[in-house]
Amino acid sequence: MMKKVLCLLTMMWSTLAGLAADVVWFDGKNPVTYTVRGKTDPVVTMALQMFSDDMELVTGMRAVLSEEASIVVIQGKGRDDGFRLSINEKGQVVVEGHNARGTAYGLLELSRIAGVSPWVWWGDVRPHSRNSLTLPSDFCLEHTPSVAYRGIFINDEDWSIRRWSTDNMGPQTYRRLFELLLRLRANTIWPAMHDVSPGFFTVAGNKEMADSFGIVIGTSHCEPLLRNNVAEWDVKQRGAYNYITNRQAVQEYWKERLKEVRGSEELFTLGMRGIHDGSMEGVKTPEEKLQGLQQVIDDQRQLIRRYYNKDVEHVPQVFIPYKEVLEIMESGLRVPDDVTLMWCDDNYGYLTRLPDEAQQQRTGGGGVYYHLSYWGRPHDYLWLTTTQPGLIYTEMRAAYDHNCRRLWIANVHDPKVAAYDLELFLDMAWDINRVTPTTIAQHLERWLTTQFGALVGHAIFPAMREFYHLNAIRKPEFMGWTQVELDKRKYPGGKSQPESTGFSLTEAYRRMDAFARIEATVDVYRPLVMEGRQDAYFAHILYPVHAAAAMTRKMLAGEEDSQRAYEEIQQLTEQYNNMLGGKWHGLMSASPRNLPVFGKVRTRLPQHPSAGLFISRNACQYDGYTAADKTPYTVEMLGHSMQAVVLPRNSTLVYEFTSEAEGDAILRTALIPTQPSDRGDLRYEVNIDDGPGTIISLKEPFRSEQWKLNVLRGQALKQTPIRLTKGRHRLSIKALDEHIIVDQWMIDFCKDREFYVIPVSQQH
Repeated sequence: MMKKVLCLLTMMWSTLAGLAADVVWFDGKNPVTYTVRGKTDPVVTMALQMFSDDMELVTGMRAVLSEEASIVVIQGKGRDDGFRLSINEKGQVVVEGHNARGTAYGLLELSRIAGVSPWVWWGDVRPHSRNSLTLPSDFCLEHTPSVAYRGIFINDEDWSIRRWSTDNMGPQTYRRLFELLLRLRANTIWPAMHDVSPGFFTVAGNKEMADSFGIVIGTSHCEPLLRNNVAEWDVKQRGAYNYITNRQAVQEYWKERLKEVRGSEELFTLGMRGIHDGSMEGVKTPEEKLQGLQQVIDDQRQLIRRYYNKDVEHVPQVFIPYKEVLEIMESGLRVPDDVTLMWCDDNYGYLTRLPDEAQQQRTGGGGVYYHLSYWGRPHDYLWLTTTQPGLIYTEMRAAYDHNCRRLWIANVHDPKVAAYDLELFLDMAWDINRVTPTTIAQHLERWLTTQFGALVGHAIFPAMREFYHLNAIRKPEFMGWTQVELDKRKYPGGKSQPESTGFSLTEAYRRMDAFARIEATVDVYRPLVMEGRQDAYFAHILYPVHAAAAMTRKMLAGEEDSQRAYEEIQQLTEQYNNMLGGKWHGLMSASPRNLPVFGKVRTRLPQHPSAGLFISRNACQYDGYTAADKTPYTVEMLGHSMQAVVLPRNSTLVYEFTSEAEGDAILRTALIPTQPSDRGDLRYEVNIDDGPGTIISLKEPFRSEQWKLNVLRGQALKQTPIRLTKGRHRLSIKALDEHIIVDQWMIDFCKDREFYVIPVSQQH
C-alpha cells in the first residue's frame, strides 16, 4: 500500500510541476517492441504471446522482441503477484512484476490500457484499432493483490461448458480458461469434477499447461490431495473408498498424485468425504466421525511431508468445513494452524459462517467458497447468472474483514455466462477497495462501457441495473415456484410442477411491463454497438435480458403469449449456439437438467388478488438512526429495494409514518436472508412508538422449509401483529446480532392475504 501511495504522490507532483509529456509506445507505423531483462518463468512467455496477439488486434502488427524496445519486462523475485508499471529515464514503459505471475499481469494490464477487454476471446469483445498508444511520462501504477489465491471452480458443467468443450475445444478448453484467468488476475482453478468430465490429471498435458500459465490447481471439499474420486477411484481395482477398512489402498491412491505433482505449485485440500460428495464412509457415531477424520488429516500431513515437500508447514493447504464436516470440526477436530480454513455460503450466496477471533489469528488464514451457480435443493440456477452485485460485495467484503484473505473460489458452471459477476468477484479479490457500498453500480456501468463503448454502455446501464433488480425478486430459474430433490413418493422424480405463482395480478403485470421496458432499451441501442462486438452484445446483454423476460411472460401471461414466450427462448438459445459460425455450439442450454420450469405452461398459472390498505418503505428511507461501534450503511444493488441497509449490532433504524386507518394490522419486515456470522443467533427487534419490543430471529436450519422459501424469494419475511391508531407513529428496527441487513417493511391492514412483493412507494 505504501508503494502505491508513493507512486501516486510522484505522479501528482510531476503533474503539478508541469513535467508530464506523452511517451509513445506505438507510433502507428512500427510494431510495438519489448525486451526482457533477466530470467523469466514460462508464465511470462505465455503472457508475452497473449500480449503480442492483443497488439495484432489493436495495431495490426504483433509485438516483437527488440534490443531498442519501447517496453522493458522485468520479473522480480518477490512472493506476491503484484506488479508495477512506470516510465524510466529513457522513456520506456517498464513492466516489473513482484514475481512471475505479477509480470504476466503487468503485461496484460498494458493490453487493458490499449483497449483489450479480458473477455476478448470468451466474450468476443474485439478491441478498436489504434493509430497510436501513449502514456504520460510520469505514469506510475502499482498493484498488490488483496487475496493470495483467487480463482474459479468449474462445477455443474454438464449442460454448458462440458458439451461445448466436447463438441468444439477438447483439450484446449483448459488453455483458454487459463488465459482468461490471467486476464482476470486470477491464479487458481478447481477443475471440473462431474463424472461427465475426465479427471484433470488424467488428460496428458493438462498439468504441464497449468504450470506454464502459473495456474495453481486445487480441488473441492470432497476431493483430497488433488484426486478426482468420481473419475479416478475404481472400486473394482482398489476396493471401497473407506479409510477405516481400506486405509492402505487409499493412502497409495493419494501418494500417486503427490509424487506426480512434486515440483509444481499446488493447493492441497485436506480431509475426506464420500466419492459422490457424501459423508465419509466407515464412520457412524459422532466419536467415530471425529476420530476417523482426525486420523485422515494427520496421515495426509505425513504423506505431503514425505512425498511432496518435507517443509509441510509452508505447503498451501486448505480444509473446508462444509455440511457435516463443520459439525465434526467444532466437536474438537485439530486442524494444523498453517492450514487455511475455507468457509462456504449456503449455495445461494449467503455466507453460513465467518471465522471467530481465534480462527482469524491462524497463520493459514481463511478462505471463501462462493456460489454463482448451483445444482440442488431447493432449486437449481444453472441457466443465467443473476446473483446481485450488491450481495457479492456485501458477503465478500464481510469475509475479507474477518481475515478471509488467503483463498477465494467462485463456483461457476460456465465463465462466459457468469462474466460480469465473476469479474466483480475477482476484482474484489485483487483489490478489495476497488468497490465500495456506493460504487457497485458504477462498477457495473464501467464494465458495460468497457465491453460495448461509452455511448452504448452508459445508455443500457439503467436497463441492466433493473435486470438485476427484477431477477433479485425472482430468479428466472425460480419462476415456476417449483423445487427439486423432493419426496419421490409424492413428486415424480422428486420435482414439483408449476402450479401457481406468488405474484398478485398487479405484480405480475408490473413485472412483465418492467421487463418489456428494459428489452426495448437494449434493443434500441443494438444498432449502435460497434462492429466486431455484436455477438458480444447478444451473448452478454440481449440473450439474458430477452430470455429472462420471456421466462416471466411464459409463467405469468395468458396461454397464447406463454406459448410464444416458450418458443422465443428456444429461438434465442439456437441463435446463441450458432454465433460466430458455431464457436459456442452447445454452450447454452434452454433447459438445464430438463427441470419442469423450463417446459411449456399448459394453462395459465393463478395469481393471488391484490387488495388492502398498507404503508411501506424501503429500508434506506429511514428518518434517523442510532449507531453503536459502526454506522448503518446502504448497499447499492442489494435486495428487492436495491438499497438494503447493513445494520451493525446494537444499531437502530428509525422510521416516521402516518396511518390513515385504525385497528389490528401486520408489520411485515423483509431482510436479506443471511446466516449467523458466528455460532450465535441472528436477531433483531422491532418496536412501534414506545410500546414493548418484539425480538425476531432470522436463523433457520440449513435446508429447512423456511430457509428454502427465503433463498428462493431472496428475502426473509417476518410478520409481527400490531395495533395502530390514526395519526403519526414511529417504527424502530434494532440489530441484536451481526449480519443483519434490512431490505423493506410494510404495515398491512389486510392481514389474511397472501403476500409476495413489498411495494417500494412510501405510502398507499
